[in-house]
Amino acid sequence: MEPHTKTDLFVPSKLKEKIVQWRDNNYHCDYPAISEILNYSIMESETGERSLRFLRRAQFEALETYWYLRLVEKTPHIFELYKELYDDPVKLFRALGIKLSDEDYVRLLSSGGPDSVFREIKTNDEFVKRYRLETVRESLTLGYPSYILALAMGSGKTVLIGGIIATEFSMAVEYPNKFVKNALVFAPGKTILGALKELSDVPYEKILPPRFYRHFMSSMKITYTQDDQKDVPIVRRSSFNIIITNTEKIRIQRPTGRGSNLTLLNYKDKEKIEEQQEMANLRLQTIASLPNLAIFSDEAHHTYGQALDEELKKVRRTVDYLAENTNVIVVVNTTGTPYYKKQMLRDVVYWYGLSQGIKDGILKEVKDSIIAFENVDMDEFVKKVLDDFVKDYGHTAIYDGSKSKLAIYLPQTDDLRKIKPLVENHVRELGLDPSTVLEVDNKSPDSVKDFFNNRINEPQNPHRIYLLVNMGTEGWNCPSLFATALARKLKTSNNFVLQAASRCLRQIPDNKKKARIYLSRDNVSILDSQLRETFGETLQILDTTKQELRRERIVIRKAEIPPILIRKKIRRVSRIQGELPELRIQEPKVEKSDARMIVYDVREREDRRRLLVESGVQALDVSDEPEDIYFVSVELAETYRLGLEKLYDLLRKAYPSGDIPTTHLFKLKEQIESQLKNYEITEETVEVALALVKLDGFEREERNGNTVYTAEIIFHKDREDLLLRYEQFKESRGKELTFHYSPYNMDSHPEKDFFLALIDALDEDPDNIDNIFFTGAITDAKKTDFLFEYKDKKGKWRTYTPDFVVRKKNGKILIVEIKGEIFREETKEIALKEIENLNPDRLKYEVLFTKADEIGFDNKRKVEQWIYEGKQ
Repeated sequence: MEPHTKTDLFVPSKLKEKIVQWRDNNYHCDYPAISEILNYSIMESETGERSLRFLRRAQFEALETYWYLRLVEKTPHIFELYKELYDDPVKLFRALGIKLSDEDYVRLLSSGGPDSVFREIKTNDEFVKRYRLETVRESLTLGYPSYILALAMGSGKTVLIGGIIATEFSMAVEYPNKFVKNALVFAPGKTILGALKELSDVPYEKILPPRFYRHFMSSMKITYTQDDQKDVPIVRRSSFNIIITNTEKIRIQRPTGRGSNLTLLNYKDKEKIEEQQEMANLRLQTIASLPNLAIFSDEAHHTYGQALDEELKKVRRTVDYLAENTNVIVVVNTTGTPYYKKQMLRDVVYWYGLSQGIKDGILKEVKDSIIAFENVDMDEFVKKVLDDFVKDYGHTAIYDGSKSKLAIYLPQTDDLRKIKPLVENHVRELGLDPSTVLEVDNKSPDSVKDFFNNRINEPQNPHRIYLLVNMGTEGWNCPSLFATALARKLKTSNNFVLQAASRCLRQIPDNKKKARIYLSRDNVSILDSQLRETFGETLQILDTTKQELRRERIVIRKAEIPPILIRKKIRRVSRIQGELPELRIQEPKVEKSDARMIVYDVREREDRRRLLVESGVQALDVSDEPEDIYFVSVELAETYRLGLEKLYDLLRKAYPSGDIPTTHLFKLKEQIESQLKNYEITEETVEVALALVKLDGFEREERNGNTVYTAEIIFHKDREDLLLRYEQFKESRGKELTFHYSPYNMDSHPEKDFFLALIDALDEDPDNIDNIFFTGAITDAKKTDFLFEYKDKKGKWRTYTPDFVVRKKNGKILIVEIKGEIFREETKEIALKEIENLNPDRLKYEVLFTKADEIGFDNKRKVEQWIYEGKQ
């Protein structure tokens, strides 16, 4: 929430209330496919508990916000959104942050009401400067819908952009001409290739349902602007392009500064500048040819925020040009710094701050870990930082083996040259190799810059202490960075202190260590000021915020687990006997909708005003933009599993011109579906082999020359004591009978109590037990086959994973489910009992109910009787 601002006057909070209602209403709108897409990201357990398939909470909420604005609010201009949310002028002014003197309020409101205030903001520079209304002016003067999604660093803004593009392209396939078909992504600075890789690496199959994912991956094309290419390598007026660029490569702008006077340049320099301008112009025109364009700006504070006065004009000019020359549907900006000189940017529609990122485990905790040294010179400061770092982080490493790192930021290269010998000597005294120290600045060799920018995350990286000048702030993604130190006052800092200090906050799985920020005395006030100005938070908030969510990485220990063989009933969709009728397609009759324009005017009539028709009703010609017949053929063939060539021939006969009006598509689908309704659902009993672990569903990593399979888990800090690790049981015999992955992330204390009791019993007498596995936490069908279907009380089909599997050496299986009485669901028990009845010779299903944190003696006895049955 925006500090010191009431919730009802903060747009993200106001929208959040509406979006929760929209979610509870199953995302109801005129375009039902969005419900299928958004619900795919939500997984619901048998107890009704919801979790996200892949996207983080902040990413998913931002995606929901975006689609709420697009579909429910109809993609409003940001100013129109404010006016809709706040119909009271007083609240509207407060929400926009407009605070005027009483004199100006009276003067303006009496002369023309609220609109006179807005006209003054648009046109009066002195008025805007006096009342610090720069951000309000930006919102008022935009000519197109533009929104800022403000997420703290580490929240995954690039993945969010990829998610929006993927869902837009999918909706465009479902509803042609209504949604985004092309995307232009502005990468920050010159990091085009980095942005390209990040967008390419997004696991879109975890965001889109399978039917949308297949079409997206087969039609989407990613390209980027290159220095040696005069044009963007795309087909003009084509669809489903993602173009990654920066403003320098496409904006139309004459050079500034000394180079702006072309007459003073020599011929070659002048020719080069003119060639660059021509290339940028050509690229921009190619992009302007693309229909249904959305524009994305990653790290939007480059175009808003601190660069509002300078950089904004460059990007805004480019976006304005595109908006005037093609149909720009929406502009989306992502940023972690949604403030400009302590003013919240009014385009912000979603807000997720640093402190919330710490609570949710996306960022490392820094509670009681921001340290300032007073009355020490730089040499002494650096020594104390090194002592502290080696003591507390010297043996720390992250999950892939990368050792912890420290970054020391210095104002000038002279400071770096002076301090490096001191650092090398002191780390030698502390027992570290001096070669672990690396200096990096703008003049460093390209090999050093490459190592720093592109290979910093390699586990084999020998460098641990980095001495940096004008490097390693924004965009530096080093997960193993645990500490940053800012030596000496940075007088010319433009958010540099904030950017440098926060680099160490990026969280990684399995980490229990806090990050640490070391500050010289002068930098404390600078950091606090920049936190307030950029994030609306304070140093005290960060220093007192506790992490509520934990992130951990589970590792598969036993990959070769024999599958569980059982008989089960499966439902099949089968064709009813008899041949399909010959498919016929004819051009449907679609009545053209009448579009009208009515011009109204306000007229005086007696003692009141009336709204009258001024010039009558005028009919408008609405053109129906056609779709290419081949594109429609591919889409319909894929949707209904029909032969492409035959379907194409049928469509060609119905539409000899080769163009199909978009208004006909729905009717064509109705024709096909009505002729293919000859399927039925049947059940049959089959024997299946259920894999407890499917390695393809896990992430593959190389550690010390070995391949390991891992997955990230997220849990609340209150459940940390429910994690059980293999290392805890190394000395017991029972440990070899279990832990197919570690740690086991259990849901309840009864589960933990049951497991520990069983391990103790098997340690004393394992009898003929082959293994016991905790299975309740792996519920993703891509990671396990051990899932069972049942129909809940509302008639909805759900998948269910029992808590434990106990297998004897003779192949018999005991499936154990542990439940509190209040969570009992008989329909699930009936479904599992049916499985048991189909396998009386090999499987038993036992539900153990408890009202306490312990499993109880009677429940333990039931399981022990099965384990030791027949034993004298």
